[in-house]
Amino acid sequence: MISRRSLLQATALLAAPGLARAAVPRRIVAIGPALVETVCALGLQAALVAVDNSSLFPPAVTRLPQVGYLRQLPTEGIVGLAPDLLLLSDQAGPVQAVEVLRASGLPVAVIADGAGPEAVSRKILAAARALDQDGTALAAAVAADWQAMDAAIAAAPRPRVLFLLSTGRGAPLVAGAGTHAQALIEAAGGSNPMAGFQGYRPLSAEAAAIAAPDVLLMMQHALGEAGGRAAVLESPALALTPAAAQGRLVAIDPGHLTFGPRAPLARRALFAELHPGLALPALPERAWYRG
Repeated sequence: MISRRSLLQATALLAAPGLARAAVPRRIVAIGPALVETVCALGLQAALVAVDNSSLFPPAVTRLPQVGYLRQLPTEGIVGLAPDLLLLSDQAGPVQAVEVLRASGLPVAVIADGAGPEAVSRKILAAARALDQDGTALAAAVAADWQAMDAAIAAAPRPRVLFLLSTGRGAPLVAGAGTHAQALIEAAGGSNPMAGFQGYRPLSAEAAAIAAPDVLLMMQHALGEAGGRAAVLESPALALTPAAAQGRLVAIDPGHLTFGPRAPLARRALFAELHPGLALPALPERAWYRG
């Protein structure tokens, strides 16, 4: 749960003297899906001149020039766009490219990434400050929508959910602790049987059988790359799990793992997949949910 105190502290920090921008930027390059969504939710979509190719929401941003992959940024292409603000996730890279962009003289604001409701508020408030906007109302609305589901989710059963980043030709790569996938699983009322390690690791058939997941979770594009539902459920590493036996494989929008302004929507959508038949409160109509 996001406390009012935490929200006020973050707002006060971002409003500290010496952090003000001279003017609202007119040409914004935003790198990172959560930041792109935040720019749009704050009403500045028209100022976006380019995004990275992992930023797919709202759909209109896919028609903008794309500067490449989040972690393989092309410095010349970004500098050539002459933005008056480069809004950059701290997951962007490589490090050398970020250093070049800073040294180029472009105004750069690096926003810390993170997963969970507190991280969502921090990202919104930090991005808003960089954009010379007041993000308090947006952060508060997103926090309220998230908190409205807390009681119902806490009362629900907690199925064991195994997130597969990829299946590939070898062992599946699965999410452990400290990942956005685990944060979303827990937020939606599930548990991660792979929480005993940090990050991502290959999974053997023996380890999968011991983990005994009730549900398999993948991103939509990863499921397609794996050859579809049957290929995943029948794969040697997963075929003996309860999830495979029951055909419980859920594919989610990659944007649901970014923990931007749509985080409550992602939480609600995954809860519905994990707990068929259980209801959650309806979310209010929000412009940033519709895109």
